[in-house]
Amino acid sequence: MDVNDLADRVIAGDRRALARAITLVESSRSDHRVLAGQLLTACAKGGRQALRIGLSGTPGVGKSTFIEAFGLLLTGQGMRVAVLAVDPSSARTGGSILGDKTRMERLSRDPQAFIRPSPSRTHLGGVARRSREAVALCESAGFDVVLIETVGVGQSETVVSEIADLFILLLAPAGGDELQGVKRGIMEMADLILVNKADGDLKPAAMRTCADYAGALHLLRRRPQDPSGFPKAMTVSALEQAGLGLAWDEMQALAQWRRDNGHWAALRASQARHWFEEEVRQGLLAVLTRPGPARDAMAELGARVAQGALTPEAAAAEMLARLGQAG
Repeated sequence: MDVNDLADRVIAGDRRALARAITLVESSRSDHRVLAGQLLTACAKGGRQALRIGLSGTPGVGKSTFIEAFGLLLTGQGMRVAVLAVDPSSARTGGSILGDKTRMERLSRDPQAFIRPSPSRTHLGGVARRSREAVALCESAGFDVVLIETVGVGQSETVVSEIADLFILLLAPAGGDELQGVKRGIMEMADLILVNKADGDLKPAAMRTCADYAGALHLLRRRPQDPSGFPKAMTVSALEQAGLGLAWDEMQALAQWRRDNGHWAALRASQARHWFEEEVRQGLLAVLTRPGPARDAMAELGARVAQGALTPEAAAAEMLARLGQAG
């Protein structure tokens, strides 16, 4: 594979090349990991940046419907939009349905849009293991906005905030005890809470839900990277395309304020450091699964734990001590 040629084609906006590049960076083969690193370095030379928007929400909130309506709004304004949708993987087989393109039929036919579903595999936090690299490739391909749709499992979907410039939380009305629907952890990371399905019989419930969350947000400590009034809650209807333009205006205003006040660059620098440390952690874990002394020691200690000869804590301490001596 000619990595430089592939990088040039990605930078030129070749959609086929972009799809091939994302497949390469998602591969776990050791030879592909080397090529992926070279590809990302080559693509980064373009220096392009897109507005990265992470979208999270519980299953059934209408994330795919919202993304399609929102994406069509943006492409209608002349922007190029990439959608990276993460589907949950089976814990037994590892398989994923990857049905996001079928749920976004109109957007998938738009020449200004690119939709890429990815399996979450065993990676936690609502995103795939290589979502960050896929976002970087979409930026290099010249997309103006990259939408990252998380798995949709609940409160743990906060890793996307380490990828995105803006973190949008989608909620549905009439979900029971509204403030128990999503706990404080994910609310503290949200830049904008959008209560979807504010139409028809659900509109009054959506207005109440929005008011509840708006009040709750005022109780949270204000973050230095936010202007006055943020984070905020709003109602939208993806079905009727209501409120989407206003939500986009708020996103642009927040992003511009962060750029003007230096928070944009600081956030990206912090995210880069986070992913450097994450790569080191994953690399260390990979050492434990490769054939060699480390894997043999893991097997030996694991057997002793299973037999009840060692507690998990004592075995872990011994394993770390052995790694320290080996280093």
